[in-house]
Amino acid sequence: MLERQAVAPGSNAELPRARIAVLEDDDALREDILIPGLSARGFEVEGFAHPTGLYRRLLVVSFDVVVLDIGLPEEHGLSVARQLRAGSPIGIVVLTGRGDRAEQLRGLDEAADAWLTKPVDMAIVAATIGSLLRRVSMVDTGLPADSATDAIVMAAQWRLSAGGWKLLAPSGRAIDLSRSERCILQRLFAAGGEPVPREVLIDELGEPVDSFDPHRLEMLIHRLRRKVADGLGEVLPLRSVRGLGYVLTV
Repeated sequence: MLERQAVAPGSNAELPRARIAVLEDDDALREDILIPGLSARGFEVEGFAHPTGLYRRLLVVSFDVVVLDIGLPEEHGLSVARQLRAGSPIGIVVLTGRGDRAEQLRGLDEAADAWLTKPVDMAIVAATIGSLLRRVSMVDTGLPADSATDAIVMAAQWRLSAGGWKLLAPSGRAIDLSRSERCILQRLFAAGGEPVPREVLIDELGEPVDSFDPHRLEMLIHRLRRKVADGLGEVLPLRSVRGLGYVLTV
């Protein structure tokens, strides 16, 4: 899906050449700003005004990242994101004029990889896509992006799929992961059985540590354990370490 290009260092084009879908019903924003702006930075870009157009196109081509507005007339953008996430490990960047923090947290937890607000800054949009592509590329090839995305298959039994969006049990059964669950498990697997501090896990979620409610992390871990138990019929070896954080023993 990605083709590496030999180009000058420091440009986005030194990343794997990627196909980007832009789902935005504002014609001027889509056609005059987003598509030209991303194309100028070395991405292959296609634009869509309606979700149905994107869905039809996905039947014949694949995209690496989709940039989508959530205020769409036909279907809510988060519903589109969930549909896309269920079908593939596509990267999802939400671009919206809304400032609802609860909606943002829900979107990031359920499907989106990044959440950007309008008015758009093309440099930020392109940098966000580039960062997402680097993480996905390193995970898929097994190359060490950083300690959070290392290899992903350290476990002899419990493991993550190559894209990191499924947790595989020793039985071979698998369960889909949300973005937050994926981030936490990537960090825990990368730790190789060593405890990971709560602050590190919170930082992995992309949240400011000083303003993050620690009970939210506890609830996320609790829901993950229960989800695995209910969905796979097995106990995930993820336990808390008093005064420190969590450890995954695999």
